[in-house]
Amino acid sequence: MRILVTGTAGFIGFHVAKRLLAGHEVVGVDGMTPYYDVSYKHRRHASLLQSPGFTAHETMLEDVEALGRIWEETAPDVVIHLAAQAGVRYSLENPRSYVESNLVGTFNILELARRMPPRHLLLASTSSVYGAADKVPFSETDRADEPMTLYAATKKATELMAHSYAHLFGIPTTAFRFFTVYGPFGRPDMALFKFVDALLKGRPIDIYNHGRMERDFTYIDDLVEGIVRLVDTPPVLGEAGRHEGDTLSPVAPYRTVNIGNSDPVPLMRFVEAIEDAVGRKGRHNYLDMQPGDVPRTFADTRLLRSLTGYQPSTPVREGVEGW
Repeated sequence: MRILVTGTAGFIGFHVAKRLLAGHEVVGVDGMTPYYDVSYKHRRHASLLQSPGFTAHETMLEDVEALGRIWEETAPDVVIHLAAQAGVRYSLENPRSYVESNLVGTFNILELARRMPPRHLLLASTSSVYGAADKVPFSETDRADEPMTLYAATKKATELMAHSYAHLFGIPTTAFRFFTVYGPFGRPDMALFKFVDALLKGRPIDIYNHGRMERDFTYIDDLVEGIVRLVDTPPVLGEAGRHEGDTLSPVAPYRTVNIGNSDPVPLMRFVEAIEDAVGRKGRHNYLDMQPGDVPRTFADTRLLRSLTGYQPSTPVREGVEGW
């Protein structure tokens, strides 16, 4: 298949494209925004360009004319929309970038899908849409209408926008919500790399909420496997109820799916795994909870298993040692 992937110079997009290139043609789109050191992004694209099946375009999703030209030239069978302004905390500093990238950019993707429909449109959402929900594990059928940050609000909005287009124009669409993804070639602002950097430089590690947090850490290879398997399971209107906990809409070929390890890990156990992998213990700077943060995430992945037969399972210690 010919697959258009947005965000291929980013952490998740890079790994998704790399996996797909084993059997498909991949057209990558990335705006190379300076949210973090752009050299990371150029290195990821350079790596992907070693494959003759990969084509790269440096284009902002807000540039609808340029994006439209790429779409027309590609005529994609499948679109995997991963590009977004990431980061829960950065949304407090630069909220406009989330509106422009996540809302306007996704709108442009949806408009192009309306004009030239792919067989399956997949778009990335986030566990942040669940907010500080008390009920665990977080199920796709749970109410997710109380976002704690603008980042979460924009991702929930993109889910709703995609549902409306799936209903109006019959575009088979899957929104997947991922949970605290980590692994090699990640963003430098991610906890794994911040903690390692602090250890290597002898600085204290900032531990928020005094360590009283749990995260459903999901190794990047597990997330990629879930996404790739979902590519082959486009929603079909009228087939609701065939899978346990199905979120297939009654009015659109649209569903949401969690992709997580379904095994929340205490933050301090994650820190200990990193310290053991680096080979040194660090000093811990215990701080209060940051604005917009949540104490725990925990994915219910029964629907993913029912749809694909797959369950992410990489233990945190194994994932940390493997990066």
